[in-house]
Amino acid sequence: MSMIGEYLRVTPAELDRALRDPGWALDLVDGLRDAEEDSERPPAEARLFSTYKTWDLLRFLLARTGFPVNVIQGEEVLCESEDWGYGPPGYLRPERVRHAARLLRALPYDGLIDGVDPAGPAEAELYPWGRGGSVDLDWARPWYDGMTRFFESAAEADDAVLVGLD
Repeated sequence: MSMIGEYLRVTPAELDRALRDPGWALDLVDGLRDAEEDSERPPAEARLFSTYKTWDLLRFLLARTGFPVNVIQGEEVLCESEDWGYGPPGYLRPERVRHAARLLRALPYDGLIDGVDPAGPAEAELYPWGRGGSVDLDWARPWYDGMTRFFESAAEADDAVLVGLD
């Protein structure tokens, strides 16, 4: 079983509903996962986006830069009692999505990995490697670029983003 980072774009009204009824939000994620699984929509058009197993490497790289928005776990917890696979889901309100989109756009992946020792992520025991060896830092590039486009599109639509590990 894998830990996969997942993002769902929701309107402000859908965020309000999700906060009142987290089970509804999980059903929405499950339905979209089934609907979009085979569509291969580009991140800018998708409501549901995955960073696959790169979420922990991206968390590590963003933390090194002092990135001020928690795009990996969300900044607020949707519901402590819900578990979407690996803990409760988080979310970002539309204003934080806009802020994150501007910052992601300004931070290209080459800037994110600049000066990183490939042994660093393994020494930090990041998922999915654990300890030992080195990491191909370029591995997460397509997911970072996709996440940037996803956040830019969500920001343009004034959407919030739900975040979870499944």
